[in-house]
Amino acid sequence: MKRKESYFSSYCASIIRPISSRHFVLLLSFLISCGKKEENPDYGNPKPFQPQLPEYLQTYFQQPADNPTTEEGILLGKSLFFEKALSADYSTSCASCHRPEFGFGDNQVFSKGIGRQLGNRNTPSLLNAGLLKRMFWDGRDSTLETQSLHPIIDPKEMGLTLPEAVKRLQGIPRYSDMFGSAFGDKTITADRLAKAIAQFERSLISGNSKYDLFLQGKYNPNPEELLGMQLFFTHPDPFAPGGGIRGGNCGDCHLPQTLLGDLNRFDGFHNTGLLRSESQEAGLQNFTGKPSDFGRFKTPGLRNVAFTAPYMHDGRFQTLEQVLDHYNSDSLFQKPNLDVLLSKGTNEKFGTSLGLTNAEKTAIIRFLHMLTDSTAIQAP
Repeated sequence: MKRKESYFSSYCASIIRPISSRHFVLLLSFLISCGKKEENPDYGNPKPFQPQLPEYLQTYFQQPADNPTTEEGILLGKSLFFEKALSADYSTSCASCHRPEFGFGDNQVFSKGIGRQLGNRNTPSLLNAGLLKRMFWDGRDSTLETQSLHPIIDPKEMGLTLPEAVKRLQGIPRYSDMFGSAFGDKTITADRLAKAIAQFERSLISGNSKYDLFLQGKYNPNPEELLGMQLFFTHPDPFAPGGGIRGGNCGDCHLPQTLLGDLNRFDGFHNTGLLRSESQEAGLQNFTGKPSDFGRFKTPGLRNVAFTAPYMHDGRFQTLEQVLDHYNSDSLFQKPNLDVLLSKGTNEKFGTSLGLTNAEKTAIIRFLHMLTDSTAIQAP
């Protein structure tokens, strides 16, 4: 028995001895690697992105739990935002219509897509899109993720199927590593495409205008700017003691601080008397089916509004002066289904129009120029 043990011990020693040091370590590493997926150390640790928003805007910032914004995600989303390979004829990208120099809007009444086809509505600005709860003029989407895919598949805009979009990105070498850095591995999917573009759109932030500096106690408006601000955020009351309270009635729809419409449900959608006789667009009614929503459209944000002409959902006004003339028009109150916030806003007792003076309109425009934030129109 002892002889057998001695023989077995000698045999084991002859096997173990050659791998007793460095070879053993190499063998152990090999065995571990066989049962473990190979990982790139550069993947899987994207850096969280903290938006530089003023405190009064931070509470409105929307970020889904399954798509946290990261620096790598923004970089990928930016590349995709400017990627013309995502259009059927390689001519158009998201940035073709949402142009940085125009506040991530466009300077055309309707933007051109593939084959130089015209869209149906004016391109809205994407600045502070991360604050929104409803997308598009008619509110048909509730997230930037779902919104971001619509232009790609729209036959008038980019005209590409999602499977073909994924296939094209898979054929562009740089995207393999970019998707890996943003999402942990190199898999390219339509879902990740949407998430990356949405992350980039959430990074398009404006919070450094003169108005923002005023809210932070860092800017003193001149008298005309101050008058314009007061008029903008005041609902007129011609029956108030002392001759009434004059107002421009703008802040009923464009709320203080955000300068967006009300973000609760569809409260930020209004009929502003702009139905086109040739098309009679239904607006929000297309989504809700309610007759009362006929002609209601989303109230757009106003930061960098001086850069985003033409204005309104149909791009009919080329200047801010024309916009104010519309709201001051003698015929506005007679428009069908006009929002009550407009039809009840007058500076004259029993008035039939808003009744602003030329000087008051000029002052309001001076305030609108306080909303310019030149740093926001430069893509991160």
